[in-house]
Amino acid sequence: MDDALSPATRLAYDETHFANAVVPPIFQNSLFVFENFAEMVETYAGRKTRPVYSRGLNPTVRAFEEKIAALEKTEDALGTASGMAAISSAVLSVVRPGDRIVAVEHLYPDAFRFFEMFLRDMNVTVDYVDGRDIGAVRVAIPGARILYLESPTSWTFHTHDIKTLCDIARAAGAVSIIDNSWASPIFCQPATLGCDVVVHSASKYLGGHSDVVAGVIAGSAEFIGNVRSTILPYLGAKLSAFDGWLLLRGLRTLSARMHEHERSGLAIAGFLADHPEVIAVHHPRLGGQTPPGLTGSSGLFSFEFSPNVDIPKFVDALRIFKIGVSWGGHESLIVPALVTRAQVGGPNSALRFGVPENLVRLHIGLESPEDLRADLTQAIGASLK
Repeated sequence: MDDALSPATRLAYDETHFANAVVPPIFQNSLFVFENFAEMVETYAGRKTRPVYSRGLNPTVRAFEEKIAALEKTEDALGTASGMAAISSAVLSVVRPGDRIVAVEHLYPDAFRFFEMFLRDMNVTVDYVDGRDIGAVRVAIPGARILYLESPTSWTFHTHDIKTLCDIARAAGAVSIIDNSWASPIFCQPATLGCDVVVHSASKYLGGHSDVVAGVIAGSAEFIGNVRSTILPYLGAKLSAFDGWLLLRGLRTLSARMHEHERSGLAIAGFLADHPEVIAVHHPRLGGQTPPGLTGSSGLFSFEFSPNVDIPKFVDALRIFKIGVSWGGHESLIVPALVTRAQVGGPNSALRFGVPENLVRLHIGLESPEDLRADLTQAIGASLK
């Protein structure tokens, strides 16, 4: 496909056209048989690539992977059974016992717990730094095997200079991995900024309908090939054909949805920034600023209430916003930091540090911003102490 095509056109256009179908079919196969003995020999010898068993390769899933690779401008991509499967598979394909990882602070909570409660048991050290402090990253990176990034970060929504950080990692011989779930390829393409590996929770904006749990890894053909051959077959974290089909369906509207999430998210963030009972709003593009590496924003951000607001009462008073984790679907959601802070995060729970109890995270869905504003207004009024 022409590289000059916009993401919106690339998402709507289908290069595969299985049997001239405008929607790619679901290959709900566990097994793909061989034409003859010679083909089987060529395939198992690695001289021919073709579906054999859907734990490894499936045409529907492959169509999704190729679409993501094109969007992220990487050589290849690999679908997985969840976002955490993407994160863990990417990391485990690189680290070995005794290695060290440098990660930015305030990660996605389950990624943090994976580092703290799994990797440390493998004797992998994880050091957390403020990714906004370039000097701190330079000091921490020598000897590290991985630089793990989010921009913006979960909960605090700190943004980073992705290109500079990835250049520092490459100069030090570290593999840079970034979670791009928040911005999606519509608003950020980290590989073009020098990042080695991009991971997504495809359950979020890539799927967009809150009906699929999936992940994806994008990177060089060598990196993806290594994960596909050494990690995915043995962990078994494969993406199902039906989920791959749901993701292909969701991708059709990704560009339109992301722009709507951005428009509504900024409207609600601006409303909260002006509210007397809100003392801070953490939205990367509030006020019109555009952080390095981002060309837009999504509907996920956080804010801090004044002490006058009873947060549990506020949450229960909401009518349109639903109480729930995850995000990226059509529905607006709320999660208070009070809940996340209470989760177990290991002996050195850096997650709790710097995330105040009065912090609330919102996902702005596809409802009317005016209705969402009214819902927030009445809930705040009902929860004043």
